[in-house]
Amino acid sequence: MPRAPVALVTGAASGIGRAVAGRMVGDGYEVLAVDLHPDPDGPGAPCEADLTDAGANAAAVSTALERFGGLDVIVAGAGIQHVAPIQEFPVERWETILALMLTSPFLLARHGWEALAESGSGRYIAIASAHGLVASPYKSAYVSAKHGLLGLVKTLALEGAERGIAATAVCPGYVRTPLVEAQIPDQARAHGISEERALEEVILAPHAVKELIEPSEVADVVAFLAGPGGRSFTGVPVTMDMGWTAR
Repeated sequence: MPRAPVALVTGAASGIGRAVAGRMVGDGYEVLAVDLHPDPDGPGAPCEADLTDAGANAAAVSTALERFGGLDVIVAGAGIQHVAPIQEFPVERWETILALMLTSPFLLARHGWEALAESGSGRYIAIASAHGLVASPYKSAYVSAKHGLLGLVKTLALEGAERGIAATAVCPGYVRTPLVEAQIPDQARAHGISEERALEEVILAPHAVKELIEPSEVADVVAFLAGPGGRSFTGVPVTMDMGWTAR
């Protein structure tokens, strides 16, 4: 009897990662839900890992293979943010963000590559951002990591073409995650305006459509890319940014 498809999802305890893990469980995948602080009650099988550590990435892939007998999809979604002008940006925060958001996706691909090839229709899906295509001030590490992630995806697509592996980067605008929602009252106080105005005029200023994207919408795109309909998507950013990059 053939095994169920297997997905490894990072950043799976909250926000986009949690929504992706839940959607893939609903679609019949065995999911290894990797996070620094995994939720034992969340979707998928929880796996604790500090992905800024190189060995933890190899261990996460090994755990998926040992527990489920294969690996068909990697969704690299773990991320953090730090906002500061370049002359004040802490070097240690730069190093942590690059380790988590660029080196970890590289290592997950490196260690999972043979398993994805053996799958016959392996998918590598990076959760990037509109910030992989454009920049904002005071986010040098985040923007650099997301731009680098698109370069990684393009390279993986070329290397994976003859082995049946497709690689894509999903690039959403601002998504309704705990990280984003926590900024709303702070921005309202800082600008002396209501939370409604802070959301529309400050946080959503780059969006043509002044709405947050729901995590489930990102999960829907990931599920499409992981399925048969995503076969021809490789080496590209899949942009869902409410008109941000149309400017």
